[in-house]
Amino acid sequence: MSKLDKIEELQNILKEDHSNFQARRQLAVLLLDSGFPKEALQHFLYLSKFFEDDSGIYYNLGIVYEKLKELDKAVDAYKKAIEISPEEADAHYNLGLVYMDKKMYEEAVDCFETVLTYDKDDSNAYFSIGLCYFKEGKYDGAKYYFERTVELNDEDIYAHFYIGNILKDKGDLDGAESKFNKVLEISPEYSWAYFNLASIDYERGDYDRAIENLKKTLEFNPKDYDAYIVYAKILAKLGRLEEADEILDTAEDQGANTGDFYYIYAQLEKLQGEEEEYKEYLKLAMQNRSTLSVSLKKIQAEMK
Repeated sequence: MSKLDKIEELQNILKEDHSNFQARRQLAVLLLDSGFPKEALQHFLYLSKFFEDDSGIYYNLGIVYEKLKELDKAVDAYKKAIEISPEEADAHYNLGLVYMDKKMYEEAVDCFETVLTYDKDDSNAYFSIGLCYFKEGKYDGAKYYFERTVELNDEDIYAHFYIGNILKDKGDLDGAESKFNKVLEISPEYSWAYFNLASIDYERGDYDRAIENLKKTLEFNPKDYDAYIVYAKILAKLGRLEEADEILDTAEDQGANTGDFYYIYAQLEKLQGEEEEYKEYLKLAMQNRSTLSVSLKKIQAEMK
């Protein structure tokens, strides 16, 4: 029986017997699992009126509110589940995730540390603490927790990836390269690993290798606009201006419209002596200032 058929069957049961709590609970869970959070919500709320001490109902309400992006209500639901069953590690973990969405990182870390008191080898909790520290800019702390993650789960590509980023920012290009290659060993189509390897190659001046990694980046993620920008920069450095132009044309066809994209395009047009196109792309760069890393004063000076 398909999920939709089962949903229909349970709905028919409730039409016959509105007070069949077991069928209603089954239906609520099935609706949630099938991607119908709004429909599941009404059933969980109904059940919560009759089973005020059922932590599972409040835990599921937390999940529903998360899916509906009602984060404050999700927090309240998870807290209620924890109040009823303090040892419910999943509720602590999910509450931590909601706090992360709300950028309340200290509160999130407290939740994940509570999870570790129940299971000291929970790699997801270590990763989540690392991610909180990373988002706060506490990179040494983040690196420690990501390393603990991979000690417990060497297949966690995201932990390896974040360690690679931290090492790259610290100037340890060899260490970062090793980590990004580890990511690709686990997940050969992870485009961001290729992009970061290309960035390392670019920094080292190994343009041919950078181009190969950028090609792989765009093969797996044709909408990575930063990759197009770096690719065009390299081709321009190599004097291959027409090829650089083609790369940026492709990016524009893919929907690139950031301030940085238009600024790079303007510089390429300038190199090719296309004065009107140069000015036009500078104007577009200024119009997209929220995604522009170059100062407006610099562009205004260029316009003059």
